[in-house]
Amino acid sequence: MRQLQKLGPLEGLLKLIPGVNHKLLQQVKVDPRRMKHMEAIILSMTPQERRRPEILNGSRRARIARGSGRPVQEVNRLLEQFRQMQKLMKQMRGLRAGGGRLPFPLA
Repeated sequence: MRQLQKLGPLEGLLKLIPGVNHKLLQQVKVDPRRMKHMEAIILSMTPQERRRPEILNGSRRARIARGSGRPVQEVNRLLEQFRQMQKLMKQMRGLRAGGGRLPFPLA
């Protein structure tokens, strides 16, 4: 995450990706404070928890929330977003391997 932040605003980086719909980019607004919150949550995890987020039970989530200074709900939201992103990446990997078309237009 720190390396991404050093590259500049995320919106600018997304413009560099070929095939990305520029109309969708106009709707994407990344809040730098939210990125800092996400970083704090991730840094509050142990290396094992980062590798295997499915092991995060309620007490671990509460510890992460305390360590990051964020509410447990925000930790849960980040974990859910991560799961959704994993699912999307698996779908895209399957489409690429199968030579199929993407279910949504990128350009």
